[in-house]
Parts: sequence; C-alpha cells; structure tokens
Amino acid sequence: MSASDDAIGETQAQAASHAPAPANADDDAQSGNAQPRGSEIALVDDDRNILTTVSIALQAEGFVTRLYSDGETALKALVDNPPDLGVFDIKMPKMDGMELLRRVREHSALPVIFLTSKDDEGDEEAGLELGADDYISKPFSQRLLIARIRAILRRAEPARAGASESGEARPAHPIIERGRLFMDPARHHVTWDDRPVSLTVTEFLILEALAARPGVIKSRNQLMDAAYPDDVFVDDRTVDSHIKRMRRKFRSVDPDFGAIETLYGAGYSFNDV
Repeated sequence: MSASDDAIGETQAQAASHAPAPANADDDAQSGNAQPRGSEIALVDDDRNILTTVSIALQAEGFVTRLYSDGETALKALVDNPPDLGVFDIKMPKMDGMELLRRVREHSALPVIFLTSKDDEGDEEAGLELGADDYISKPFSQRLLIARIRAILRRAEPARAGASESGEARPAHPIIERGRLFMDPARHHVTWDDRPVSLTVTEFLILEALAARPGVIKSRNQLMDAAYPDDVFVDDRTVDSHIKRMRRKFRSVDPDFGAIETLYGAGYSFNDV
C-alpha cells in the first residue's frame, strides 16, 4: 500500500467515527442484534472495489472501518492498535491473509473472518486451522458478511466487557469445571490440568456447549447453533475444522488428550473421566 492508500484508510476510519447510527439501530438494540457501538473493523484486501463497497456498507451500519490493501502494511497497525475484528482476503501481494493471521496470532486472539476463493476448499480449511473464526466465499453478499461480523462481535463481547464498574468479573455464564477442564466465560479463560489453552471465540462456545453436559452427544447442528446463534448458514466442515483445531491445541499441553469424542454419524461429546 502506498502512502496515499494509508491516508485514504485513515480518512475513512475517522469519517466513520462520526457517521450517524443506522436507521434501524433501536430495533436492532431491542432484538439483541446491535453490535457494540463504534466497533472497529479492519478490512485487508488488494481489491480496491471490495474495500470501498464493503467499507461504505459497514459505515452505514455504524461501524468504524480501517482499510489496508496488503497484509504487510496491515500487520504493524493490527498489532500496535488492534481493531475489534478483521476481515482478511487470503490471496494478496507482499503478505497473504494466511501469513497475516499467523503473525497476528503471535500477539492477540483478534477475531478474523477470511474471504476465500469460491471453490477453494483448501483455503477455507487452512484458514480455520490457523485460527480464523469464520470464512466467506467470494463473491459474497454484504448482508451476509455484516450478519457474521455482528455474530462474532456479540460472541466476543462478554470476554471483552464482562466486568463491573468496580473491576470485579461479572460472569455472563457460570464457570465450568469438568475433570481437568476449567472454563471461565467472563474472562474467556480455559485451562487443562491448570495449563492455559488459547481458544478463539468460536472454539470457546463450541467447547462450552459440549462441556456443559458431559457425555451428552451434540450434533453438528446443535454445535452450530451454540456458536452461530443468528441463523447464519455454516456448513458441517466448519464445525469439524474447529473441533480438529481444538484437539490439536489441547494436545499441545497434554499429548494424551481425548476428552472430545467423535460419534460418527451423530456428533461430538465431552467426557473427561
């Protein structure tokens, strides 16, 4: 990105911060569909048309946007001043979306949605394996993208803002202790055998749904409802990829981890005996 590109990104972000709230903001707030006011979205894509049109759509919904046309330029800004969520194209010059996410994950658990090629399942799988929270195939509906951004921000909000004015944690859900597993939803904190395990928001909600009822089989549809409660379509491969990545993370602290069980044709269950 050139210096002029950087200036454009800053100008649009600043302008968005003064944009009026969307006309249906009150309805959204009453229905629980409003994102935290002023949520900042970083868009990283080498297609200037996508940057412009998506930014305009997000600003109309009350978001603040930051625009970057390649991963190399975006990296320092995302690490030094993290937004609330990132939308990364995968195929970009200088530094692609995969490498950008890999580098960002060294510093934070920033929620990320990947934009992938329409028929490239390998991109989708690899993106989820790296820790993306979701993916959308191009060409995509702006309405769908906004719905998924809102869903992920709402899932992430209790972890960011689950504290009272006195600074005491105020859990949105009770702490879960199941054998060697400890989960604190208010702090988005997970340990296994007292060793921390870093999970994305989506992974956390899937695990919470499983651990809430040990031994009970949860279908993929039930787990999708737990992690994506907004009627946003997510296919079965997405849940399977999240489970696979969670297992890998737990096995990094305990090679014998096997508490998340697969029941072929039925779904998954949690059982730590």
